[in-house]
Amino acid sequence: MERRRLGEDAHEPCADQRVLLLLSSVGKATSLSLNGKCRGFVVISRRIGADLKIAKGRYRGTYVGAGTGPAGLSGKRAGNALQLDIRWAKSVNGDRSARLTVEKVGANGMRLVTTDRDPASGKTVVTSQIDLKRN
Repeated sequence: MERRRLGEDAHEPCADQRVLLLLSSVGKATSLSLNGKCRGFVVISRRIGADLKIAKGRYRGTYVGAGTGPAGLSGKRAGNALQLDIRWAKSVNGDRSARLTVEKVGANGMRLVTTDRDPASGKTVVTSQIDLKRN
C-alpha cells in the first residue's frame, strides 16, 4: 500500500511529520484506554484517545481526536495487532468508513496505521501512520 494524503489537490504522498505525544494507557483483561495530547509545530495541539472494551473476542469503543468528532471502533485481535473498523462521525474521503491497525512493535513500541479507500483510484491507501516508542 502507498502512503497518500486524500482529498482535493492531494496527489503526492505525505511528508513525515514529527510530533510530541504525551500518552497514558490503562490495559485490563476486558478493556484498553489510551488518552493523551499531540503537539506539532508549537502551535498545533489536539487531544487524542481511545477507549475499547472486549467481549467474546471482539473489541468495541470510541476514538477521540479526529477532526470530524468521536469515531466508533470495532474489530478483533490478529496476532500482535488489533484490526479495527472505523466509523467516522462525518464523511471522510467520500464515506464514513476506514480501518485502523494498532500493533505492538518491539518491546517498547506501538504503530497505529489508518487506511482508507482513495475515491479517485478505488485503491486502499495509508492515510496516517503513527509510530510510538516508550522512553
